Amino acid sequence: MSGQGSRIERFRAWWSHAFAVDGDAAFDERDRALIDRLAAFVVRRRMTVPALMLLESWRPLNFIGSQMLTFLAPFVTMVFSEQEYSRFTGILERRGSIDLIIERIEKAEGGREEA
Repeated sequence: MSGQGSRIERFRAWWSHAFAVDGDAAFDERDRALIDRLAAFVVRRRMTVPALMLLESWRPLNFIGSQMLTFLAPFVTMVFSEQEYSRFTGILERRGSIDLIIERIEKAEGGREEA
């Protein structure tokens, strides 16, 4: 019976983390710097409102949206290099990425209005 008990305990341990959502700690400084560059790009071009509307509508589909960016690669290289673009699509695959991008765009917009 001890084999059965350990299987149940392993299952419980697995299940307790099965739907864990990685928080803000999932993004390192390089990720944040990349997102800040995107936010500055959006604000400089006065595209804050359309960008926020797009991001809000993408929120439920951010993983699919990250896959769609592969199709848009030629256009996105206006903002990022190839390596940065690859990193950016990886960022978008993580939960919380849309919230972080929106937060950074709003912060950059707030800084522009104060200046």
